[in-house]
Amino acid sequence: MEWIPTISELDGPLYRRIVDAMESDIGSGRLVRGQQLPTHRALARILGIDLTTVTRAYSEARHRGLIEAQVGRGSFVSETTVRRATESAPEVRIDLSMNVPPHPLEAQLDDRILQGLEAIRQKSGLTAFLNYLQPGGSDSERQTGARWLRARVPHAAAERIVVYPGTQTIIFNLLMRLAGRDDVVLTEALTFPGMKAAAARLGIRLIGVAMDKEGVLPDELKTACRVHKPKAVYLIPTLHNPTTATLSPARRAAVAATIRAAGTILIEDDAYGLLAPSVSPIANLIPERTYLATTLSKCIAPALRVSYLLTPDVAAQEDMCARLQAAAQMPPPLMVALVTHWIESGTAERIIAAIRSEAIGRQQLAARALKGINFSAGRASHHLWLTLPESRREGFTAYLLRNGLAVVGSDAFAMNPDAPHAVRVSLGAARNRAQLVEGLQVMASALRMPSAQRQVV
Repeated sequence: MEWIPTISELDGPLYRRIVDAMESDIGSGRLVRGQQLPTHRALARILGIDLTTVTRAYSEARHRGLIEAQVGRGSFVSETTVRRATESAPEVRIDLSMNVPPHPLEAQLDDRILQGLEAIRQKSGLTAFLNYLQPGGSDSERQTGARWLRARVPHAAAERIVVYPGTQTIIFNLLMRLAGRDDVVLTEALTFPGMKAAAARLGIRLIGVAMDKEGVLPDELKTACRVHKPKAVYLIPTLHNPTTATLSPARRAAVAATIRAAGTILIEDDAYGLLAPSVSPIANLIPERTYLATTLSKCIAPALRVSYLLTPDVAAQEDMCARLQAAAQMPPPLMVALVTHWIESGTAERIIAAIRSEAIGRQQLAARALKGINFSAGRASHHLWLTLPESRREGFTAYLLRNGLAVVGSDAFAMNPDAPHAVRVSLGAARNRAQLVEGLQVMASALRMPSAQRQVV
């Protein structure tokens, strides 16, 4: 769905109201980083205004650092900032909007990166990884990935592994493989914004399936499969983003049975699975119908850009390698080499254990700071899902942003217009626990403040 700014309640020149609405929607999560905006001409037509006004608005938005223009492609929400370049804008002092892992001192990431690169240099030299390498990873890299996955997915095999530059590329390539324009893919009623963005670019219809506090409802999924005949079902069954729900073994079995009976395919996004290693992926129940995506982004660091895709069979693996080559050529060779070394040496498990421990500590801290406030959380999750009283929803994220705190509103995840009254709070994004406490105190104070007072502060 294209972005349409709400400008009727704003003051000032028309072009500035468009930019102010854009900034507000970025702060609230309605616009996500990397999302493509309507063309100048399309937005002018939607709003019924002249083209020069929109052109001036987009120019001002670029000046504020809100958007980036890419020649031949269009305008996109900036990947690097959600705040103005001017001093008059609210300063985001504590950004709890990006769902990233914390980096405690115990993880020793700086030292382990240097040690890992030195080990690679001594073994084969760093320049060996500055050339074009095999799309989808070398045989040895895929074998290492398969051995690592087998701790949770016993059937993982190198010939069915593709090493990808991040899960977003996996999602885009899988949608292209499994569905066409106007085809249906089912998701949870609240889903990953990157999935929404990819489907929108490809013209694929996403339909949300009802959830409860445990995750997707199997009976609702069965009904949706019968009614919509989906080409695939996309789920985040472990520490769901954004609700933190984890499906029970019984529900996983019911979901697997439904997918098998419907003759469709599961895309299982296991982004947070390594934070709950005892939970068995649905892929273990229907390996012949599941594409399992596991990433290092949420358990170590996003910038590694290393994800593993386990395909249902060898033919699918070969096809996904070809699609990766067409889209991005290959994963980043030096980063894959570093991750491979970390896995083989046991360093990856030690880093993940330290990050998991810090995530648990931050959840415990949040439970104390938000005592008496309704929210959902996973024991080792990097985020929590905070339910707002109806009277607090209107303008809540904007108020937090004016007070230097960024979180993401439910609209960014919702598949239906009636988004729940909630925000996602990313605990791992805080630089340290002291900053996190400060952010949580701002939020708790806002929730306890009368609505009328919050509107004017």
